[in-house]
Amino acid sequence: MSHEIDLNKFEIRTDLAIELVSESKSRKIGDVTITDITLDDNQGKEIGKKAGNYVTIEFPDITDYDNKEQIKTIFSEELTKMFKTIGINEEHTCLVIGLGNEKTTPDAVGPLVITKTIVTNHLYLYGELEEGFRRVWAISPGVMGETGIETSDLIKGIVETVKPDFIITIDALASSSIERVNKTIQMTTAGINPGSGVGNKRKEISKDTVGVPVIAIGVPTVVDAASIVSDTINYMYKHFAYNKENYNNPAQKLKFGVNYLKHDAKLLEDDKKNLFGLVGSLNNAEVKSLIYEILNPIGYNLMVTPKEEDFIVEKIADVISGGINNTLHKNVQNG
Repeated sequence: MSHEIDLNKFEIRTDLAIELVSESKSRKIGDVTITDITLDDNQGKEIGKKAGNYVTIEFPDITDYDNKEQIKTIFSEELTKMFKTIGINEEHTCLVIGLGNEKTTPDAVGPLVITKTIVTNHLYLYGELEEGFRRVWAISPGVMGETGIETSDLIKGIVETVKPDFIITIDALASSSIERVNKTIQMTTAGINPGSGVGNKRKEISKDTVGVPVIAIGVPTVVDAASIVSDTINYMYKHFAYNKENYNNPAQKLKFGVNYLKHDAKLLEDDKKNLFGLVGSLNNAEVKSLIYEILNPIGYNLMVTPKEEDFIVEKIADVISGGINNTLHKNVQNG
């Protein structure tokens, strides 16, 4: 028995290129994984992304101080490389834009980063800055639901007035995996479509629309219910596989709360079918699409964020603002 699913009807909600490509190059620095993806126009169209360079930084924890400082350093190094990729030098001026709604915790990453960004343009009223600081503006334009103005149009007006050489945007993203929520930073030269991860179609902010290079930085802070259910089914497979493999292992009786995700035990296809029937016969993509098919029509495919999001968002903003400050101003260290 099979279940035919039209995947085009149930779009997977993710802003992360890494979740849409089948092949990518990764490298590790300690527990941090860095993935580089370059998309041409054809590759971008296939996955619904704009052509450009995408760098994804994945980490296990951002709440520990040492981890946070390591991630900040890696982020700054990768951002510096991206500057060089698109020809940005130390003389170029920058407009930093914090996208999102500061009144909604998981969407407040951008506005929070702006409060921690070192701006310098106003200081030029008193003469030149010392060497090592560049001219920087920063703004949080709010969301269209508050202003009634398309964010892209606001930014175009600002660009025409202050004339920055390039733009950095920061925004909250959506992921299709529980494991990447609050544990991933994506930066790209392709720009961004604000709100796309939660189904709000806004005009893109990119070099094509605002006239100057745009580096978009984002962190997934939400995941939808369909992804949570799908991931949970996969965790159940791994849980049962681990227990089956270690059922007769006396040492296991002395352990409590084993993290089965760290083990390579895999459940046989027949075991999946015995445990989950029809669902057990479907592959991962089919399971996720089936759940979308069930939840979307009744309005229950909710967007979900962790209960401690207010605490974590502050840590994320520290990392991104510190990394941006260190990259924009070479005389700023550990910002």
